[in-house]
Amino acid sequence: MIDFVRATALANFSEFAAKQGLQPEKMLQRAGLPLDLEQLPDSLVSYSKLLDLMVLCELETANRLFALQYGMAQGVNVFGSLLYLLNNARDVREALSELTAYYHIHSGAGQVGIDEKGKHAILTYTITDTSIAGYRQGSELALGVGMQLMRTLLGKRWQPQSFLIRHTPVAEPAHYRRVIGMTPSFNTTYNGYMFDAALLDIPLESADPALHRLIRQHLDHQAQMSAQELPALVRQLIRNFMPDGHATLEYIATFMKVSTRKLQRQLELEGVSFQDLLSETRQTMACHYLQDSTIKISQLADLLGYGDQSAFTRAFQRWYGLSPREWRKQLVDKPGNPLRRRQLTNI
Repeated sequence: MIDFVRATALANFSEFAAKQGLQPEKMLQRAGLPLDLEQLPDSLVSYSKLLDLMVLCELETANRLFALQYGMAQGVNVFGSLLYLLNNARDVREALSELTAYYHIHSGAGQVGIDEKGKHAILTYTITDTSIAGYRQGSELALGVGMQLMRTLLGKRWQPQSFLIRHTPVAEPAHYRRVIGMTPSFNTTYNGYMFDAALLDIPLESADPALHRLIRQHLDHQAQMSAQELPALVRQLIRNFMPDGHATLEYIATFMKVSTRKLQRQLELEGVSFQDLLSETRQTMACHYLQDSTIKISQLADLLGYGDQSAFTRAFQRWYGLSPREWRKQLVDKPGNPLRRRQLTNI
């Protein structure tokens, strides 16, 4: 399992959590998730931590169906740009086929499937690692989203024959019915919905073939670029943990819930090492912070995780052939630089 999902998976979280009597930022913090997720919908977050958040919210509210209700409340907003592809598909069959084909762009932790059995079809959602903590909450979250997706595609024609849940009930069946609109069948083979296969051939009124082709090209390109997302994510985590002194291979592997060996191996497959990413991120952060004349070189050395200022200076000299102080002076002396104007004003 690749333990990541787009931040759109937490669409409308703050609004929904507040209505449930929760403090959204407090819950995100307790789950170890960034507080600005809703402002960065395309960023990647740990799926395990998303499930931790669902478990914490369920415990805090004593609402055993918190995740299912949240899935119903967020609906199709979780899909981001993928939703535009589905809405412009020729018919329901094509929309669901493309959902299964491109879902990995949204999440590497689960799979969507469409299975036809004679006159019946089953839309399924499977979390790859069934032993993961919060598996039940993650399944019910996806089931809520799935119900709203099918309503979006089919409107009132969406009348599923069965609501399928793999786990045992955690609330009275009537409570599920109040949330989802029908009583589930528990302990089944799938998490999903069984429905009349004839619905797959219903054309979508919103379909725009030209727009559909453009969106598909965009997603194909995004899928090709997905191999670069692990290094990008590790860079993001290094930046996040650098100020606290936790930008280490061991700490980040633990955060990602993988072994250090596995993380190193996955990065090697992408042609980089953790040390490469750490060095690149330090270079970027160093240049960024050196533009702020109020930050001392010694403070910057601490921020970037160097034991002392001389170690940082030697590293910077290797990168740019200048000391940090000389680099800053060149920047300040450059005509038109706001730092130069500020310095001249203070003379």
